[in-house]
This record gives sequence, structure tokens and C-alpha cells, in this order.
Amino acid sequence: MKHGHRSKAQCRPGATLLEFAVVVPLLFLCFFAAFEFCRVAMIQHTADNAVYEGCRKAIIPGGTSREAFSETRRILKTIGVTDFKIQIKPSRITSETRQVTVRAEVPLDKNSFVPNQFVAEKSIIRELTLTREGSN
Repeated sequence: MKHGHRSKAQCRPGATLLEFAVVVPLLFLCFFAAFEFCRVAMIQHTADNAVYEGCRKAIIPGGTSREAFSETRRILKTIGVTDFKIQIKPSRITSETRQVTVRAEVPLDKNSFVPNQFVAEKSIIRELTLTREGSN
């Protein structure tokens, strides 16, 4: 009589399904966490660039706080940031204004793709002050 030899995989058909059921949620958790941390880094770098470019618009001769606000807003919107606060100091730029400050605050829980506890109630705040061109 011939004895059939069965491989280990054939002897344990439920074990593979159980291992899959345990590993897949962990794999998805890691994937979405990495995705969200990349999103936060992207928001940080974009906010840095936005305040810099906004400030550059305001410090050139003839630059206004409205132009600084618009440029900062435009750059933040390029990555889909929808909720943010922008402050320009001083609010009215004149020929006597020596320095201009642009500040952007981006709340992460309102600009996150995946709601999670890592970014709950946290904001990215970037601020830059530059001296106006042509001022003494």
C-alpha cells in the first residue's frame, strides 16, 4: 500500500489563512502611518517655502502685504492644504517699513488624509522675518 506524503502546507491549510489575517492589518497600519508621516513632512516643507516666498514678495520695493498673503496662500494650496492661518506683520507695508514677518499656521488634523492620534490637535507653525530691500 502506498502512503501519500503530504507537504507541510497541505497539512496546515488554516495556518496560512490565520497568518495572513494577523499580518495584513499590521502591514496596512505601517503603510498608512508611513503615508501620513510623509504627508506631515510635505506640509512642513511647503509651509517653509510658502512663508519664504510670501516674505520675498513683501520685501521688494513696492511689495504689499496683500501680495505676500496671496503668494503664501497659493503655495500652501499647491499640496491641497485647505485650512490654515496666515499673518503678515506689519499689515500695511510702507517705504518706512524695515522688516516684514510672514507667519503660517497649518492645523494637521484638518489637513491630514487619515485621521489619527499622531497629529491630533497639532499644528505646523512657520514664521520668517526678512529686512526689506532698500531700507537702511
